Amino acid sequence: MTDESADTCLICAVAASATANLLHEDDLVLAVDIPEAQKSGPVHFIVVPRRHVRDALALTEDDAPLIARMFTTATALARQAGVAESGFRLLTNTGPDGNQTVMHLHLHCIGGRPLGPETVWDRGGVEG
Repeated sequence: MTDESADTCLICAVAASATANLLHEDDLVLAVDIPEAQKSGPVHFIVVPRRHVRDALALTEDDAPLIARMFTTATALARQAGVAESGFRLLTNTGPDGNQTVMHLHLHCIGGRPLGPETVWDRGGVEG
């Protein structure tokens, strides 16, 4: 795990260019569809803060509007994708034991298939 700054962060670079697979953007967050080969379900996207936030541990009370926007964006996109009624998973990874490999807070939304109690080690790993 490397300690990325906003200057070297992969997600910050994607946010700055706002190109491929963009599902949503506003003043606080972006949502990006995960490439087909890396999806953990038929629906898999991430919602990320526009500003660099390393992980959940870097959040403060002042970030409440950001977190609310991340979750409301994810649920709106889940509805648009047609998985709201059947269910979906929202998750974020924090730290090495949490399998965080990209040092920028991001919220995964996975759905479109029955999701069991699997973890990344059950399926060979999911980056993020």
